[in-house]
Amino acid sequence: MAKLYFKYSGMNAGKSTALLQTAYNYGERGMDVLLYNAEVDDRMGEAVIGSRIGIHSPAQTFNNKTDMFADITRQHALSPVACVLVDECHLLSRDHVWQLSEVVDKLSIPVMCYGLRTDFKGTLFPGSEQLLALADNLEEIKTICDCGSKAIMTVRVDTEGNALQEGPQTEIGGNDRYVSYCRRHWKEKIGI
Repeated sequence: MAKLYFKYSGMNAGKSTALLQTAYNYGERGMDVLLYNAEVDDRMGEAVIGSRIGIHSPAQTFNNKTDMFADITRQHALSPVACVLVDECHLLSRDHVWQLSEVVDKLSIPVMCYGLRTDFKGTLFPGSEQLLALADNLEEIKTICDCGSKAIMTVRVDTEGNALQEGPQTEIGGNDRYVSYCRRHWKEKIGI
């Protein structure tokens, strides 16, 4: 039975690596997967999912105008899709998540979403909030804070490494812009 999965963590936990490994596993068995990444995430190039450890793969992109259900239905009609893998799923809209639930429920295709739970202010992303509500399976991918504790929060930093408390919810960046911390050290970094 197909399910909707939400695999979440702070920054730098290996979400994209895990997604690419899953895609590889399906491909190794001769099964086709659809990979999606947010159109705004061009850190590895346009329409690419990449990992800090150096692996990458081409991907479809989504933006606010994308109808995920219609797009996946169209591609599934051309060639059977065994699984849909979505990177940076926190950038999905609530409507996108409902559309992905339709992929699971109407097309019987599993959908695995990988992304952040909260932003640098400790607030849920809309896509993550909807996934927490609708996903059949929730899985935390763990990473660690500088202190060795489990990191669950992310700090956005400026070019000098100072924690930022203001700015748009979404700003694409990597290790140069974001650092993961345990809740205690996140509070210290942002001054709570």
